[in-house]
Amino acid sequence: MTPATILVVDDEPNNFYVIEAFLAHQGYELHYVEHGEAAIAALPQIQPSLILLDVMMPGLDGIEVCQRIKAEAQWQAVPIIMITALASKQTLAQCLEAGADDFIGKPFNRSELTARVRSMLRISQQYQQLADLNTHLEATVNQRTAELQTLLFQDPLTQLPSRAGLLKIIGQRLDQNQTNFALAYLNCDQFKLINGAFGYTVSDRLLQVIAHRLQSYLGPQDHLARLGQDEFCFLLYPVDEGFDLDGWVRQILDAFVAPFETAECNVFMTACLGIALAQGDYLQPQALLQAADIALYQAKRQGKGKYHIFDQQMHRAVRHRLTLENDLQRALDQQEFVTYYQPIVNLETSQIEGFEALVRWQHPQRGMVSPGEFIPCMEETGLVVRIGLVVLRQACEQLCVWQRQGLNLTMSVNLSVRQFTSPTLLTDIDQVLADTGVNPANLKLEITESAIMQDAEAAIALTQALRSRHIQISIDDFGTGYSSLGYLHRFPIDILKIDRSFVHQIQSGSRNYQVVETIMALSKQLNLSVVAEGIETQAQLQCLQRLGCGFGQGYLFSKPQPPAAITAELFTAQPDSDQSGPSASHPFQDIIDLSSKTRKKYQSVAYGA
Repeated sequence: MTPATILVVDDEPNNFYVIEAFLAHQGYELHYVEHGEAAIAALPQIQPSLILLDVMMPGLDGIEVCQRIKAEAQWQAVPIIMITALASKQTLAQCLEAGADDFIGKPFNRSELTARVRSMLRISQQYQQLADLNTHLEATVNQRTAELQTLLFQDPLTQLPSRAGLLKIIGQRLDQNQTNFALAYLNCDQFKLINGAFGYTVSDRLLQVIAHRLQSYLGPQDHLARLGQDEFCFLLYPVDEGFDLDGWVRQILDAFVAPFETAECNVFMTACLGIALAQGDYLQPQALLQAADIALYQAKRQGKGKYHIFDQQMHRAVRHRLTLENDLQRALDQQEFVTYYQPIVNLETSQIEGFEALVRWQHPQRGMVSPGEFIPCMEETGLVVRIGLVVLRQACEQLCVWQRQGLNLTMSVNLSVRQFTSPTLLTDIDQVLADTGVNPANLKLEITESAIMQDAEAAIALTQALRSRHIQISIDDFGTGYSSLGYLHRFPIDILKIDRSFVHQIQSGSRNYQVVETIMALSKQLNLSVVAEGIETQAQLQCLQRLGCGFGQGYLFSKPQPPAAITAELFTAQPDSDQSGPSASHPFQDIIDLSSKTRKKYQSVAYGA
């Protein structure tokens, strides 16, 4: 162990000899200087573990020397014992105020000197241990900081820059006023299928192979980053008038034609690209990356292997979409969704058979929002499951009200694709039936062909479970989907609804007429009822009647209305008991007669006939 180093500062050499004699057997290394300036100058060379400092010296006295030493950060931890023949409290206070750690009086006492030196050296050792620990901790922190910096700015799997690394590079380009560059955001199509089929080990190796291939398309000043699981982004520089951006994009998409080879298998992949140019309002790293991401979203909506270049109109559309999503969530929380009802009429007797429940959005500022605007957003965000449950509950509650008023009606309610595949569908329906007390035999659930054909066997089991509750099942927009006739006879369904697109031009001899005729023949063979949607003219009505269509709905009879308006019509236009014949057979007859004056063109959407 290295011996402790003691620096003795005293203008009387004899005092040093006494100290040296008293500490001779302690194994210390002693150094001596005669005045304060020499002590301060000797510190870097001697590196003392302890300083014995005389108070009374010519030139710089001990108190001033002590102050100067303690003022230096390098020597603050070195303990100082003041040596003084003055035992006044004032002198001791001055010593402590100057930064001294202890003091000892003259003449020296061997035991006292030895004890105080040992005590201060222990303190010095503890300071040194703390200093060593701090040095070690600082080194560890610096190492971990460097590692975290690497993790932050570099993707560990591919060694490419990460999202943060790319943003840093973009920022550097912008700081250097190099704005003639573009970002190309790339996303592999259906990469999750690889994870599901082969596991993460294979998919990680595949990502490394993809990254290696993409790097071969980098120019001298280009960069490639990995932003997420299967997301990469090129920074292309320079992008000037001579740069063929479309040609470059085609090269990248063509790079995915050949399979990607891994040790386990060869994988065929496609990808989509979103392009954003550094220009206008998009001269901030985050804004540029967001613009490229928005363009990628639009590309993926077009299908596999597509690309899209960002523009301002796209940005406005996305902002509108985000605002709409937020408003829909708020509208659901604030109970702004209401249910309107459109009558379903028996085309033979002209009597109302029931109603279809249709969701409407009463916005506090915008008023009634078009279903065509908000329903697609509901579907994509999944809010349609919760909103659909609201419509189902309101419709069942209203049906109970009308039935208590003596009206024997049915209620048709749409089930979206997401609702139909919801794991809680049966539980939700059972809860609504229990809460409202509605007779399930009067409830009709309308399901699209696409919903039942996503998983035909599961759909059969689900419709059977619904039928076991005496609920009727209707196939909505029949003829526009891709249902298989081989499956159709196996579904426990009750009703086919002819889509309005076939009713629109149904004049005799037309192709639509033949389609409806075929649907009618199929329904008779399967013993199913048929409802035609979108009836707007007397000519359409007459064609459907000739074909034997049992039921219909549309603006010829009535537009969708709120329940209060429906109730008012039902109870103010009831026929007299002694009247007979179709002209007085149902309360909406006056609407049928006046339909040529009052009806409007109406474009149907899911939940919004």
